[in-house]
Amino acid sequence: MSHNIDFTVDTGVQIYFCDPHSPEQRGSNENSTGLLRKYLLHGTDFTTTAADRQQEVEASLNRRPRRTLAWSSPAQACAVTVAMTD
Repeated sequence: MSHNIDFTVDTGVQIYFCDPHSPEQRGSNENSTGLLRKYLLHGTDFTTTAADRQQEVEASLNRRPRRTLAWSSPAQACAVTVAMTD
């Protein structure tokens, strides 16, 4: 994100950076990390984790309904969004 100013000028999209050591400002990120930790322990080296295991975890998390998506899964929400762009 070292070019965030260029991105904002080019697109008109403002970028927000959370304050360091403020997890309350990163709710979605913190929640996703917590969900991921149910599958892979803190400190897991992803370069040594089998690709099929990573895909299994990814698929499981993408099928999990989320309150912030009106109880749709991320996969369902993505499919709807992509269908609207056709």
